[in-house]
Amino acid sequence: MYLYIKAIHIIFVVSWMAGLFYVVRLFIYHTEAQERIETERKVLSDQFEIIERKLFNIITTPAMILTLLAGISMVYIDTNLLTQSWLQIKLGFVLGLIVYHFICQRMMQQMRKGIYKFTSTQLRIWNEVATILLFAIVFLAVLKSGVDWIYGLIGLLVFTLIIMSAVKIYKYYRLKG
Repeated sequence: MYLYIKAIHIIFVVSWMAGLFYVVRLFIYHTEAQERIETERKVLSDQFEIIERKLFNIITTPAMILTLLAGISMVYIDTNLLTQSWLQIKLGFVLGLIVYHFICQRMMQQMRKGIYKFTSTQLRIWNEVATILLFAIVFLAVLKSGVDWIYGLIGLLVFTLIIMSAVKIYKYYRLKG
């Protein structure tokens, strides 16, 4: 039974992450639409609000809930998991991802009210936060070792620098071209 639940857990993690990646991409386009003329801005904003709400409420949030339920079920079946340091650290990153999820929800609600607190570049960087959390979570789940965790953390920091540099380079070429 454990492996079936683990498979379900992985499937819903993929769905949750896809939803988080896509919703922030929509936020970027939604924010950029505010630079359009009034008629275009209105049409685009209305459409983005519908897509964002459906994506978040029909796919992303249910996938998060099912991910968490499957994860809790795995720990319920094998309570020894909670004594393993890799899982405790992983759960810290999962908590970070849950906070990220609810911050995205708040951003969506603000945009619906016409409040755009972030530029499209800031949202591109925000989108990479989920990527960094995903990398940390997956490496912990796969490596399960303290020594490997140290190397993983160093790799995560290097990966973060690469991602942030890529965002800056993309912005440079986007503004140049």
